Amino acid sequence: MSHARPLWLRSASWELLLFGVFALLLLGAGIGLRDPWPSDEPRFALVARLMVEHGQWLFPHRGAELYPDKPPVFMWLQALGYFITGSWRVAFMLPSLAAGLGALALTYDLARRLWNHRSALLATATLLVTIHFTYQMRNAQIDPLLLGWVTLANYGLLRHLLLGPSWRWFAVGCFFAGVGVATKGVGVIALLMLIPYAVVCRGRWQHIAWSSGGWRWAGGLAMFLVPILAWLLPMLLVAHADGDPQHAEYVQNILFGQTVHRYAAPSGHFHSPFYFIGIILIDWLPLSLLLPWALPAWWRRLKRRDARLLLPLGWVVLILLFFSISPGKRDVYILPALPMTALALAPLLPGLLRKRGIRVLIFALTGLMSAGLTAAATLALTRHPSWAAQFEQSLDPRIWWLLLSIGLAGLVIVALTRVRRAAIGWLAFAGVLWGLYGLWGYPMLNGDRSARDVMQHARVIAGPQATIGLLAWKEQNLLMAQGPTVEFGFLKPWPQQYADAIAWQGAEPLQRWIFSLDVAMGQCVDRRKATYVGHANRREWWMFKVDAVLPGCVPHSDDNDSDAAD
Repeated sequence: MSHARPLWLRSASWELLLFGVFALLLLGAGIGLRDPWPSDEPRFALVARLMVEHGQWLFPHRGAELYPDKPPVFMWLQALGYFITGSWRVAFMLPSLAAGLGALALTYDLARRLWNHRSALLATATLLVTIHFTYQMRNAQIDPLLLGWVTLANYGLLRHLLLGPSWRWFAVGCFFAGVGVATKGVGVIALLMLIPYAVVCRGRWQHIAWSSGGWRWAGGLAMFLVPILAWLLPMLLVAHADGDPQHAEYVQNILFGQTVHRYAAPSGHFHSPFYFIGIILIDWLPLSLLLPWALPAWWRRLKRRDARLLLPLGWVVLILLFFSISPGKRDVYILPALPMTALALAPLLPGLLRKRGIRVLIFALTGLMSAGLTAAATLALTRHPSWAAQFEQSLDPRIWWLLLSIGLAGLVIVALTRVRRAAIGWLAFAGVLWGLYGLWGYPMLNGDRSARDVMQHARVIAGPQATIGLLAWKEQNLLMAQGPTVEFGFLKPWPQQYADAIAWQGAEPLQRWIFSLDVAMGQCVDRRKATYVGHANRREWWMFKVDAVLPGCVPHSDDNDSDAAD
């Protein structure tokens, strides 16, 4: 590394150190300042906490019910983070942070080995400040962790296929593809890298590591099954041994309902086959601004049969096709394609970032975002338009001061960096945006978004000794609940939850309150005798005792609130 040609400073080592600090601040600013936020974060944090409290590691629970939607690896890592830190506020974010920093390090190291330090550092910086990457890696969901595993799997495979032969790295790649499957079923996508490799082998492309030995290929691929079986076999053995029908249903759901059936016949998130084109154009800014110049440059290099580009680019195309075939699509599905896209951009970036057209586009992006935030915040604070009032129904009104600060800082950055240093300007703007959002925005928004304020108010209403029964609850309500609490099922239809809750309350009316979503009460609760608790997550919450219940009344609605509404 001491002989590597630096990019900006006199030392490549110092550049790496400073970039590492910048990446840690960009992805980690605000950790410990907020609780889990919907839609997915409270669910996973709740499952992880119940694992720690009850020691049920193979069959995760969401309250009293089993949670079969995802394998438990992500929740295991959150629990590990809790054992290390002793704080759920910190622990629930650690897997995503580690995955993000790991993906950056792997992208840099692979690009440096394939090209040089300058190209590698530019590619890694481009990945870091791409909006989709930064935003998702700051969330405590499974997809950031999946990106980490898939990038590690791709790293191992490419170390063998392009820089090898290295059968150990091939085994590592296959192993972590299996870890990806044990984290989320689609982790198998990492092995699609072998398809473009087969193409370059047939075409005798350049920069490829020729490998022989059929048994070694089979042995490496067998490593793919090791982490899957390490999770699957104990679960199957326990489910078979205890004969619990709930465990049998869990096995059926996790193996088929949440993988094959969810891909072939999803229940929601329906989009056209071209949905991901829009995600790439908008969510992948500013990386997507480079594509009009990168696409012809890639094509010229591919015509020269450069396998270093065909393997990552071919894999990205296969990922897009794989997820475009399914009718159900979400933006995070193609998140693992970002590191390989940045890797393929690496040899082009030193030249691309010198082009005035690209600098103008990056400058315009920074300026438009800064001016837009400044104008919107100023109008909201001075004129109070109707759209601002609608935002304030679900957001703290102080959010406008945060946005105004980000916008004004962005305008100063634009004025200082101008077109010539537009790339550095975007780096600085990204630092301000995500830094202020984490350090200022997290504490400001946390009370409402996490339901902490509502659950604290509920405990004040009930008193320290009373038991609160949760009706039509969301995961954040149980996660943030304080003091004695019971629940009546999560997936159970609301009318049935209501009937169970009323029966439970009637057994000890003086010491039992019911905490309920407003629409779940229907017309069966006299709101004049109930107590309004507050607004959280775009929902209204109430509490009532037995005197507010209308005898013999059962709410008619049986359509439970969708998780997607979060």
